[in-house]
Amino acid sequence: MRIDYDSTLKTIASLTSDETDVISLMATVVCELHHADDRFDWTGFYRVTEPGMLRIGPYQGTHGCLVIPFSRGVCGAAASSGTVQLVDDVDAFPGHIACASSTRSEIVLPVCDAERQLIAVLDIDSDQPAAFDQSDATGLARILNDVFCRS
Repeated sequence: MRIDYDSTLKTIASLTSDETDVISLMATVVCELHHADDRFDWTGFYRVTEPGMLRIGPYQGTHGCLVIPFSRGVCGAAASSGTVQLVDDVDAFPGHIACASSTRSEIVLPVCDAERQLIAVLDIDSDQPAAFDQSDATGLARILNDVFCRS
């Protein structure tokens, strides 16, 4: 099963329309995304908890890394650059952090609040190589913008 971004966006919007708690929003988004696509082996947020540092949660899947500095890995690259990281082969990514040996490809998107401040990254891992493409980046960015950039 492959995600229908339009339908998933509508579902998430209806579930979160009156919610303002960031952790509750993240938990709901992760749940809906993780179960919407068979490619999504690990789906979660790494939250900015102090300058230059990401901490895990909420997420679905096996255990993840607890702490990731902005200077390391795919998540750190997304956080430090503010750009989407689309990685077809994690073993070829310099400095990749292997939280799970089953991960073959990854997409990580920066998550900003209504003031455009970085609050987290959304990390989705797949056990399939080259599992993600630009349509995933676009669809996921729309969902993140709708949920976290509300005024």
